[in-house]
Amino acid sequence: SFTAETIQAGLAAAIKKARELKSPSSIAIVDAGRNLSGFVRMEGALLASIEISQGKAYTSRSMNMKTGDIMPLIQPGAPLYGMETSHRQPLIAFAGGVPVTKGGEVIGAVGVAGGMPPDDEAIAQAAAGAMR
Repeated sequence: SFTAETIQAGLAAAIKKARELKSPSSIAIVDAGRNLSGFVRMEGALLASIEISQGKAYTSRSMNMKTGDIMPLIQPGAPLYGMETSHRQPLIAFAGGVPVTKGGEVIGAVGVAGGMPPDDEAIAQAAAGAMR
């Protein structure tokens, strides 16, 4: 599990990156059990970004991978077609969810929503990097 200081460092790094990219965002951090451990919605972030950011973090930890890497796997004919609707909590298959690893083990994830997927992923990467 993360310490409060680790969570704060992740959120601060994400906010800094989001401001650099001019992408007001919601940032969610989940622990290894997929429980919400930290969250912030920046001023001006879309209302939809609240649930989407949490869904991206949940999905990234559920699959132990970046959410942007899931998209090709869920297309018609692909091995995980339909996966995104297979869970009680919807899984999200576009960029912005990034696992947090320590010693090669996934210990949680960050989800970011509010901008275009490449920006969301860059912001999530900034948070995950600050939490390692």
